[in-house]
Amino acid sequence: MKKLLCFITALAVFSSGLRADEGMWMLPLLKKMNIKSMESLGCQLSAKDIYNINHSSLKDAIVQFGGGCTGEIISDEGLLVTNHHCGYGSIQKLSSVEHDYLTNGYWAMNRSEELPAEGLTVTFLESMTDLKPALQKAARKILKEHKGNPNIDKDSLVLKAMADKEAELVEKAREDNPHCDVEVVSFYNDNVKYMIVYKTYRDIRFVGAPPSSIGKFGADTDNWMWPRHTGDFSMFRVYADKDNNPADYSPDNVPYSPKKHLTISLAGYNEGDYTMIMGYPGRTNRFFTSPELQYLLDQQDIAIEARTIRQDIMMEDMLADPKVKIQYASKYAGSSNGWKKWIGMKQAFAKLNVIGRAEQEEAEFMEWVNSRPERQEAYGDALDRIREGVEVGAEAGLISRTIIESVFRIELEAVSTTFNNAAKSSLAASDEPDTLKAFQDAFAAVREFYKDYSVSTDIKEAKALLRYYRDKVDSTYYLTGIDPDFGEMDIDAYVDSLFATSVFTSEERLEAAIGSMSPEDIFADPAIDLARAVGKVLMPLYGTISKSDSLLAEGRKTYTAGLLEWKDGEPSYPDANFTMRLTYGTVKGYSPKDAVIYRYYTTLDGVMEKEDPDNWEFVVPARLKELWENKDFGDYAMPDGSMPVAFLSNNDITGGNSGSPVLNAEGELIGLAFDGNWESMSSDIMFEPDLQRCINVDIRYVLFIMDKFGGAGYLLDEMDIKR
Repeated sequence: MKKLLCFITALAVFSSGLRADEGMWMLPLLKKMNIKSMESLGCQLSAKDIYNINHSSLKDAIVQFGGGCTGEIISDEGLLVTNHHCGYGSIQKLSSVEHDYLTNGYWAMNRSEELPAEGLTVTFLESMTDLKPALQKAARKILKEHKGNPNIDKDSLVLKAMADKEAELVEKAREDNPHCDVEVVSFYNDNVKYMIVYKTYRDIRFVGAPPSSIGKFGADTDNWMWPRHTGDFSMFRVYADKDNNPADYSPDNVPYSPKKHLTISLAGYNEGDYTMIMGYPGRTNRFFTSPELQYLLDQQDIAIEARTIRQDIMMEDMLADPKVKIQYASKYAGSSNGWKKWIGMKQAFAKLNVIGRAEQEEAEFMEWVNSRPERQEAYGDALDRIREGVEVGAEAGLISRTIIESVFRIELEAVSTTFNNAAKSSLAASDEPDTLKAFQDAFAAVREFYKDYSVSTDIKEAKALLRYYRDKVDSTYYLTGIDPDFGEMDIDAYVDSLFATSVFTSEERLEAAIGSMSPEDIFADPAIDLARAVGKVLMPLYGTISKSDSLLAEGRKTYTAGLLEWKDGEPSYPDANFTMRLTYGTVKGYSPKDAVIYRYYTTLDGVMEKEDPDNWEFVVPARLKELWENKDFGDYAMPDGSMPVAFLSNNDITGGNSGSPVLNAEGELIGLAFDGNWESMSSDIMFEPDLQRCINVDIRYVLFIMDKFGGAGYLLDEMDIKR
């Protein structure tokens, strides 16, 4: 009962004395926790200017873009800006060899030229409600009703009362918010819950983006690096029905009319100027313990090895064939971003002694716990539970990660799995099963896959990844059902046979098979056999992983509650979890090592200094060189005549913040966050104030490229621009 009450009574721990440059803060708590600190740095806004559920506020202009990034509305006609790498997948889907929008860029010159981005969504935050007061009240009420009754299970009564109250509140929120989704989200490792109301728009259209030679300038070489010279932005527009509500794509839809859109500032910034970033940071693990951190590194080592193999093959084929370059551009980018981050994280862990510092904190925590019996009862077994959870699931988790990063990445296996599952779901859903219809439904589910599929690339990957998997795992985890002896099989010969005989290698071959082959033969396809072999390895692991997860969840919840009590009076913010947060700080350079000092901004001069016509990562478009040579920068130049490109701030961000607005003291847009720096790759675990920096593309460079380079200056007419 005491541990249950940790949740009921937790989290009156927020205080003053906050670090300005650390923290991903929850918007409903800004007035209580942050606003005075923000004002001390120069912020001119009130907490209600930023987050208000009764009137328009900055939060109404910030969106979750595509489920994994952030974007912001910059006009009263639904115009949206985000990063180029956030729009990359949608731009890739719209591209072809004939219309290569990734390589060449694109700008719609009127509304009719805005291209529907199928499957892309944009989500607005309506409100966040702390459930703690209502759940506390429900718990106290049920305990009062049964006071003095020794024959009841108080824990069960309290849990049921809170669950019933939560369900009641969610149902009412759904009734009060038509066209919206309602979610209950946990914070502080399940010690606090908020009910969040979102509104998601489904008709999103591509307005424009620079060519990849600007939007991805520097590519993998410069990724996570400073100095940076990447014009990492793209533009879209949100459309709604005639009542301004979400709707599927229709030619009759109209541009969304927002509650709030951002004003754009061309005034620039100086070092030390106030900045804040609002967005949807994805995942941090700043409450992780030392065993979890070591296990995290072990998992990432596997991913680094396997992705190196796969990416090398993809890149070789992409450079050799323009069609493959388009097909695999988004796949490669999605893989390589995490791959390079994990390499940097491993180096940062060693350099900054991250695990050693975690061990020290755990020792001090246990000293505090052991100083009082009531703390021992509440928190004494937390670290043991976490350690046990890691140990129980370590082998299963590492094998699972190995197969997911290798055999699971064979695209032929993946498409056959999707087809097989879709066909069986269709059969199960029908009162009178029709196999032909089920296959046709399944075919519709996978048809789009083939647009971005290269058989020859997949064959190379399959051979390399199967070989990697076999070399990496114990024979206990060898694949069975595809060859009598996986350990001795000729992998090259097996893969050649697999691709020669499978019906899933092309859209045409699969469609022909559906019309001519028996269901039994299709379900017995060798690609489906490979998928079954993968399943035979993975399925037995899930029980162990589930047990591990339960132990970890229990230990983490207790440990986090203990940390919050132990550090009562110190700054406290929950781990990122794809909910809207605010981080505030200043424009600031840094020194990565002795005698090296990085300035806080870069200019177009640096693009020209990096130019290398023989390296695809550093090609500079002729038009951009012409504008630079003529100093034709319009209103977007700095006072000294230079064209700004990117700048640094010490805001605390992570993945998911890509595309987030960087705002000045008046809440005006001055840039877009798009990356972190190499020296702080451990930042998801531990904030390093001297080293951690956020890399941002200057809004002046965004508008310069859109206007002077792209010729889409007409879009300026719908923006509010402060010069």
